[in-house]
Amino acid sequence: MMKKLLLSSLVLTLVTLCTVMLTCRTPETHADEQTQKPTALDSDKNRTITVLDGDSSVKMTVYDYLVGVVAAEMPVSFEDEALKAQAVAARSYLERALDNPKHENADICTDFDCCQAYIGLSELRKKWGDSYDAYIIKIKNAVEATDGQYLSYEGKAALTAFHSSSDGTTESSGEVWSDVPYLVSVSTPETADTVPNYISTLTLADIDFRDTVLYLKPEADMTGDADEWIGKITRSDSGRVRSIIIGGVKLSGTELRELFTLRSTAFEISHADGKFTFTVTGYGHGVGMSQYGANEMAKNGSDYREILSHYYPGTELT
Repeated sequence: MMKKLLLSSLVLTLVTLCTVMLTCRTPETHADEQTQKPTALDSDKNRTITVLDGDSSVKMTVYDYLVGVVAAEMPVSFEDEALKAQAVAARSYLERALDNPKHENADICTDFDCCQAYIGLSELRKKWGDSYDAYIIKIKNAVEATDGQYLSYEGKAALTAFHSSSDGTTESSGEVWSDVPYLVSVSTPETADTVPNYISTLTLADIDFRDTVLYLKPEADMTGDADEWIGKITRSDSGRVRSIIIGGVKLSGTELRELFTLRSTAFEISHADGKFTFTVTGYGHGVGMSQYGANEMAKNGSDYREILSHYYPGTELT
């Protein structure tokens, strides 16, 4: 009888120990799951921000904000992987804005000259009409597929500048603003066959060209033969105009672009028959991700991670 009791006690003890070990066992995890599945705390749908839209401050989720940004900043016809890259770039810009606020009563605004462009759902319904349901699903999928992901550099959100298109090579940030280690000149695959209005021209009569230059640089000497007004032109490594001498005065390529509302600083200038002609390639400042280039990379099989790594070398997908 005593032996039976001892045996029963031993069995009960072993069962209890096994139960405890199974209960306390650490579940298996995969590295991919840890990096690709953000926690509920990090989810775009669970974070609220304040957005300055005109004169109104509007509270919305990060998810709703990013849907409006991606729809405003990139053509919905673009490839899914390009849209995902745009979603990450937009989220990265937001994270940086949250760390370095520009506005007193808002985290970010909808003015693209200040922060990022944004279009609300009601405006998108008007813009897309009967295609709204299909288009909005496409945009939402891009935001959801990258939920919580942004680019960082040395532990801080990266400055994810982007532009429409470049002439084979993007521009280094130092040529436009100041040097940023990951905003350097890289190749980009878009061409005139894949970008609408890739090459544009602007033609002005001599007198209009002269008066426009004198408005910004009244000290310029715009007398004599107009063929002699244009002096030395220097270019950056990407081929864009870094500086140009007009009437003996030096102007930066950016100044001239703003002065004549050129689509980019990748331009040639010529003079004939009493007229000056700018021939311009691409659109935008040229820094960071080229949106049409990203779309071409996606068409050629690159996913959004590869696109982002190409245009922002040295950054980390966080």
